[in-house]
Amino acid sequence: MKTTATTALELPDSPEPQAANDATEAFCIGKVAGRPRAADKEARLEALMHTAAALFLAKGYGKVSLEMIAREAHVAVRTIYVKFGGKAGLLNAIIAKGRARFFAGMPDMDTDTRPMEEILTDFSLRFLHLVSVPSFVSLHRMVIAEAKTTPELAIAFNQAGPKQTREMLSRFFARPEIRIQLRSEVALEALPVHLLNCVLGDQLTRLLFEPDHAPTDTEIEARVAQGLDLFLHGVRRQG
Repeated sequence: MKTTATTALELPDSPEPQAANDATEAFCIGKVAGRPRAADKEARLEALMHTAAALFLAKGYGKVSLEMIAREAHVAVRTIYVKFGGKAGLLNAIIAKGRARFFAGMPDMDTDTRPMEEILTDFSLRFLHLVSVPSFVSLHRMVIAEAKTTPELAIAFNQAGPKQTREMLSRFFARPEIRIQLRSEVALEALPVHLLNCVLGDQLTRLLFEPDHAPTDTEIEARVAQGLDLFLHGVRRQG
């Protein structure tokens, strides 16, 4: 499974507010009078999120105001409140939309009938591609740097990203036909954490401190294979 960096989290790899402005203006070309069509509304929301993402990564979450976003995106501040509930809600939507892009096309883990190992491989490849994207690494750095002074940033990030992933995995491992394949003495709540740790390894540490060496598809596939082998050897029921 391959996903280009430009789609990750709707966050550009080299965030430049002016580039976001250009995208916003491009969406407005050919605008007609009267009530906006559904496609026009969607395009404007896409442009707004793109602009906000560029500003967050370029300046930092705490230094970007709703007024600044509204000015760059050519929308009213009230529009952001109505659509997203504020700055944290806007960031949540940006992260959630980008995460959804990486898992688009993957069967629902609640009902997927493929063998367990095949499902986990599919998930793990998508997940590792997602967290390896330069824009995600930049987002992660921003969250770490500003979490103490801006708690709402950490909360929004967790709710839209890590929490969603853990809950998705928890539901999967709780499926009776999956749970029976795993050691009963391993607590259900430990399985998602163990899987993610096995797949990630020191991936985030490497990316945070060595940003110029993003892993290749081949390296990601090798890490997933190794991580899943470690995970399954530890939790799969024997016999």
